Amino acid sequence: EVWSAVRSLVGGGTTVLLTTQYLEEADQLADRISVVDSGRVIAEGTADELKARTGGDRIDVVLRDADRLADGARALARATGTHAVSTDVDRRLLSAPVADRMAALTETVRALHAQGIEAADIALRRPTLDEVFLHLTGKDDAERGERDGDAPQERQEVTA
Repeated sequence: EVWSAVRSLVGGGTTVLLTTQYLEEADQLADRISVVDSGRVIAEGTADELKARTGGDRIDVVLRDADRLADGARALARATGTHAVSTDVDRRLLSAPVADRMAALTETVRALHAQGIEAADIALRRPTLDEVFLHLTGKDDAERGERDGDAPQERQEVTA
């Protein structure tokens, strides 16, 4: 109901300043976002501009066989032209930044097929604002609470 009310106000020409720690809410409602860390604005922009600061789009590949992760990482690196492939063994997940989404998807499928590596899932995705916050501050909520000795402070202000 709150999201609907904010959208209605903005649609009618009213400027709304909304402070939230729920980054999905910020992503859905904001035209402009200011990320605040320890009482200081550390970044400002649209959700897309902030997401682009974390390296932009990524391709995620979940392999059927965890034993093929090393081979899959090499194939993904060749397909995307990067050495910045991250691996999550527990989830059988490979992830890499991409510049051209469709070319990366096409080349990844070809490279995996050529190596006989089966993917359970392949997805192109933009970074979330949670990932943006972590990238900008280098810490998550748990780390902030431990360091500050209390609950996490507000993380960003959102103007919709």
